[in-house]
Amino acid sequence: MYEYIERYGPVRVWAATVIALAATVVLLATAFPERVYRDLIWQYYWGPVVADAHGWSQVAWAGGEQVPGYEAGTGDGPFAEPGYTFVSYAGYIPTLILGIIGIVFIIERLEIERYRAGFYGLFPFMLFGGALRVVEDANVAAFRHTGELAIELPWSGFLISPLIYFVVFLVTLVAVVVSVWLDRNDYVSGYEYPLFGIGTALLVLTLGYLGSTAATQEYATFYPLLLVTTLVGATAATWVTWEAVKRFAPDINRGTRFMGAIVIWAHAVDGVANVIGLDWAVVFGHSQNLLPKHPVNETIVNVTGSVLPAEIAEITGAAWPFLLVKLAAAVVVIWIFNDEVFDESPRYAILLMITVVAVGLGPGTRDMLRATFGV
Repeated sequence: MYEYIERYGPVRVWAATVIALAATVVLLATAFPERVYRDLIWQYYWGPVVADAHGWSQVAWAGGEQVPGYEAGTGDGPFAEPGYTFVSYAGYIPTLILGIIGIVFIIERLEIERYRAGFYGLFPFMLFGGALRVVEDANVAAFRHTGELAIELPWSGFLISPLIYFVVFLVTLVAVVVSVWLDRNDYVSGYEYPLFGIGTALLVLTLGYLGSTAATQEYATFYPLLLVTTLVGATAATWVTWEAVKRFAPDINRGTRFMGAIVIWAHAVDGVANVIGLDWAVVFGHSQNLLPKHPVNETIVNVTGSVLPAEIAEITGAAWPFLLVKLAAAVVVIWIFNDEVFDESPRYAILLMITVVAVGLGPGTRDMLRATFGV
């Protein structure tokens, strides 16, 4: 293997590996449609996307058709549920690893040196990813209300995990390449400015679609006070945490500097959005509180609800520990990324920082906007 890498170069070996794996999957699915496509690809990869797109708890393969599980009867094929399984992880994890390797090659090819500027330039894309996911939440709400998808499959499938990650990545990659080109040809003074502008434009367009949906469709409603409260609460929690770090442990943020505050804010948005959506959505006009979409916050809510006395839980709610966990996790992250990490490998440190912010801000933006637009 090392001989091939030395002879042909790591990029060519990586590209050949990706093409070979993709071709193998296509050939096997074509040669053995039931065993490979139906019982593996559909059941563990595409079926969960179909179920998620319709808001079904289960989808069944019946006579070549995809129907809700409760309509399938005995059926003649497998069932699929939204979410991930060990089998799907076995496919997604290698794909993720190959993707990360490809990102590293792209960064090296572009020869980007001002990494911290790129971190700030990519910030709107992290909000855009969460907002784009809410477009699919609105699509599910439309199906529940009208029986029709506003955005039909397979297109809506690209707005559902994990496909949405590839979509946002490809859009971001194109934006980075364009921005770097503008910078190298002296059209702008820094690639981060057009990059930030492209991300902001995409975010505004997505929010415009959601706002138009809320204004014109019965299945969505705009709750502006909920949005404002979430942003103010997240900002306040960030300020308190950041001031505490600077006063009691200033060495923690020496490596990340102001990026550390953004990391905290990203995870504070996720924490506050969950607290408000899960415990207090009815206060802002919702007919009922939202249900947790992720196993971590669901576990925290269940444990808190079982530990706290009922009369106290009615006052405090059960989701507030999730905010504390998110803030603590963010502080640990900026502590890990000290100045030595940035000095030794700034490129990979910034790449990991971007990932950390996206992990918090993507789901946080989705939870916040899902509650804001009532979908």
